[in-house]
Amino acid sequence: MNIWDNLPKPFFVLAPMEAVTDHVFRRVVNHAAPADLYFSEFTNATGWVHAGEKAVAGRLTIHKDEDYPLIAQIWCAEPEDIASLARHCKELGYMGIDLNMGCPVKTAVKNSGGSAMIRQPDLAAEMIAAAKTAGLPVSVKTRLGYSTVGEWRGWLGHLLKQDIAALTIHLRTKKEMSKVPAHWELAPEIVALRDELAPETLVIGNGDIRDRQHGLQLIDETGMNGMMIGRGIFTNVFDFEDTPQEHSQRELLGLLSMHLSLFEAAKTTRPYQTLKRFFKIYVRDWSGAHELRNQLMETSSLDEARALIDAHMP
Repeated sequence: MNIWDNLPKPFFVLAPMEAVTDHVFRRVVNHAAPADLYFSEFTNATGWVHAGEKAVAGRLTIHKDEDYPLIAQIWCAEPEDIASLARHCKELGYMGIDLNMGCPVKTAVKNSGGSAMIRQPDLAAEMIAAAKTAGLPVSVKTRLGYSTVGEWRGWLGHLLKQDIAALTIHLRTKKEMSKVPAHWELAPEIVALRDELAPETLVIGNGDIRDRQHGLQLIDETGMNGMMIGRGIFTNVFDFEDTPQEHSQRELLGLLSMHLSLFEAAKTTRPYQTLKRFFKIYVRDWSGAHELRNQLMETSSLDEARALIDAHMP
């Protein structure tokens, strides 16, 4: 079964995000307003090959309650390592493999991974071929280019010729990071190139998408098959709901309480401090939210956070 064939059209995806989209947060989002497809965190295949689970620190864990479409996103610069981890991901229960060829973070680029692949197209093709040996559908997430926007046609064209299931494009270059608006004006041309080179490959847009309604507008304007929302989820955990609704303080604090409980039950090795990046998702848009958020940022334990939540629960 090809998971991509069974998605609704159009579809919406929660972007893979380091130290964010673990099985805890995926389940919270799915409870609040489900996406159509989820990804694991960004996971280094070479690290896993050499150090096993210790290297990936739970990034690939699938919880027994996760019954939604789920794809593993992996990266490195060694085809054999990609093949090995892709096979392991299949054993874990993932439904597809996504290769990250767009991450601009220095650590990834220094190790010839992420957006460094844009400058190594032959190696990129080898990585895709290696991932396919696991027998799962393979997709790629990348950027328009490394240094200049004008690189997009050659680079994306090269990827489209590799017979991949889907191609997600963050509509900025590696050099631009997220410092400029995404180049949505190029999306119709990218779709036209897909239609010419690989009409069966799904094309997904990424960059500055606020919510499902905004994504539907962009799909109408560009002809893309789906949209991937990343940082937007930090502004609204209900980004994927069909019709925008007002959500109460009680509902949002309830989701935060759920997040804390799932984190505790997961018995993760990640420290409590890593939860603080999530507080702004739930504690916002009501009188006193700013003060409560500041208080939560000063906590050092789940019990302290729960006491504050209980004290502010309407």
